[in-house]
Amino acid sequence: MAIEHWLRLAMTDGIGPILIRRIIDACGSAESACAASAGMLNSIDGIGSSKSASIRRSMGEAKVDQELKRCADLGIRLICPDDEEFPALLKEIPDPPAVLYVQGSLQPRDLNAIAIVGSRKCSFYGREQSERFAALLAGAGFTVVSGGARGIDSAAHRGAIAHPQGRTIAVLGSGLDVPYPPENEPLFRQIVETDHGAIVSEYPLGTPPLRDNFPRRNRIVSGLSRGVLVIEADTRSGALITARQANEDHSRTVFALPGRVDNALSDGPHQLIRDGAVLTRNLEDILEGLGPLPHSVGEAPMLIESAQTEQTVAKTQATILTDRQKLILDHLDGDAIHVDALIERTSLGASEILQELTLLTLKGVVRRVEGQTFARTQAAS
Repeated sequence: MAIEHWLRLAMTDGIGPILIRRIIDACGSAESACAASAGMLNSIDGIGSSKSASIRRSMGEAKVDQELKRCADLGIRLICPDDEEFPALLKEIPDPPAVLYVQGSLQPRDLNAIAIVGSRKCSFYGREQSERFAALLAGAGFTVVSGGARGIDSAAHRGAIAHPQGRTIAVLGSGLDVPYPPENEPLFRQIVETDHGAIVSEYPLGTPPLRDNFPRRNRIVSGLSRGVLVIEADTRSGALITARQANEDHSRTVFALPGRVDNALSDGPHQLIRDGAVLTRNLEDILEGLGPLPHSVGEAPMLIESAQTEQTVAKTQATILTDRQKLILDHLDGDAIHVDALIERTSLGASEILQELTLLTLKGVVRRVEGQTFARTQAAS
């Protein structure tokens, strides 16, 4: 099986995606690369005599069979660039991963994906907008890609799966058996078990969420996507690194959501807009910024037949309300009500109220008036 050879290369110390590609190009295939002698490795640019022997030794010691068995036991699939399932856009970047660990499903429609990235310590506005844009994109047939982190990432995943046909892909900076952050494990499980997408990683099982893993993870977030939307990020944020990599290395369109000028988390998006990113206010801005999209992916018809407006998407979402959402809606009318009053009237917790209000806003039945006050919309009356 090809995956065994790709996995052996991926588990070899001293080589990364770029060197793996050079070795395969020099040897003709992943299988031949695994059999390459130290002398052959020595001739490849970037390796040399000092590294070739240690690479050859590590390649022989890689515990591939154990890794494949553990993946099978955990319901994790491994795919490589030789597989048809391997994402086509990701294969095109300069340094695609040698293997992807996958839980859940990857589908042809994922070819039209948008990444949403931003700060872990986002504001209520940032979280709300991340969920809103993710739901709108999901309703228009896009797959939403993000990094599974706290804040903007988590909100994007939740917004995508709030739509009945929504799909999302979470790219982790750890092994799939080490979900990070740990409080998002239920979210990751929901994505997988409800067939709303997949969680993926290039890291072997057992890999902890080390700081250096995340910049490398970000290239996969960008590589899987046709464009990257940045929502709230300071100027040192990894989200800006992802955006620049998307633009400069992957030739992807970068979108940025403007924010309050007195909020430091607006500095990143505003800087991107100044540097040429698409100022993004609504779904139409993203569709226009992307330009023409393919109408088909291989044999599979694309789900994006035409651009849906925000009103159309909201109307679709509004057809399904949970009991908790109905309870909150019963205590809302056309006048603005503060969150604290809703907590008192419904006996729900603050986090539950805020989460449900965000989802009700996405469904178009509730509107945020100002700050943390909300009112029922005319559509819900």
